[in-house]
Amino acid sequence: MARLCGVAVFCLSPLCVHAATGTFDIDRWYTILENVRTRAAENNISRETINDTLKSPAFIPSIVKSDRNQSEFRLTLDEYLARTVNSRRIKNGREMREMYPTMLSRVQQRYGVQPHVILAFWGLESNYGSYKAAHKLTDAFLTLMYDGRRETFFGNQLLALMKIADDNNLDINDIRGSWAGAMGHFQFIPTTLAQYGADGNGDGRIDIIHSVGDAMFSAGNYLNKLGWNPNERIVRRVALPADFDISLLDGKTKRPVSDWAMMGVVCDDGSALPVSDMVAGLVGDVKTIQEMRAMAVQNAISDPNAIDTDIAPQPVIYAYLTYPNFYRIKKWNSSNWYAIAIATLADELK
Repeated sequence: MARLCGVAVFCLSPLCVHAATGTFDIDRWYTILENVRTRAAENNISRETINDTLKSPAFIPSIVKSDRNQSEFRLTLDEYLARTVNSRRIKNGREMREMYPTMLSRVQQRYGVQPHVILAFWGLESNYGSYKAAHKLTDAFLTLMYDGRRETFFGNQLLALMKIADDNNLDINDIRGSWAGAMGHFQFIPTTLAQYGADGNGDGRIDIIHSVGDAMFSAGNYLNKLGWNPNERIVRRVALPADFDISLLDGKTKRPVSDWAMMGVVCDDGSALPVSDMVAGLVGDVKTIQEMRAMAVQNAISDPNAIDTDIAPQPVIYAYLTYPNFYRIKKWNSSNWYAIAIATLADELK
């Protein structure tokens, strides 16, 4: 094997020590490569694609480090929205709408997903294609398979990638993505692409990295299959009574909007919610609300003019009514914050 670790480290003996992963087990590495070869042949992947995948495999320690040390730092909802739905992203999204009106219209006609929704996903996933993928995906998947934490999952991703390259006449060594295996304008993993990929430019291939049309059609097809309803909104920002039970703000409790209105939920400008029996959940930044409530109590205690320090004025609570399309977004990405950001950016791009 001419190259094991790429730019990170070269392995010239059965045991190779490096800072990120300790002792390198070259026997395990060879076993993984042979298993990939066997599975690929059993799935009728061409010998050419198999050989291209395995002719110069690289182990990349930085990928293992990224997988093991994913940040647990949590932004507040307002901080997250400030980062994801900023003025530059809104401006670029509007420019993309002017650049691709025909393609966006074709996606809407075929899949029923509005242009501003496609643009919102495109903006959040790759900043409209400006994100530059860092890793050759074959190396990323082989590295993560070796690490073993999710060997089966990443093995399936590699096999799907090889099949995609085969079926679409793509150079598998030219397919790059994130360290975790997401690729293209909408950051699909291979198994998602295999299931929902669509040819948007009519050339008979599906290439979501180099073809904006293929990427948009694939995103539209995915959302359509998730049940996207173009006649429904995604979220509505609302205000809640000061003493509202914030345990209900996890999005899991769903009630007719009329029920929420009876509990004192109003639009964020104070007006009444539209009359509706449509079912919705509520999502809010519970941790931030708790901190605001605690601060209000502390301020009341420290106020020398306070008449009753046991009764503190409560801050206004804002949250989001979450409609069925919100939960369809969560099948794409399970984060509540992500789904709210998609909805917010989409509204800006209408």
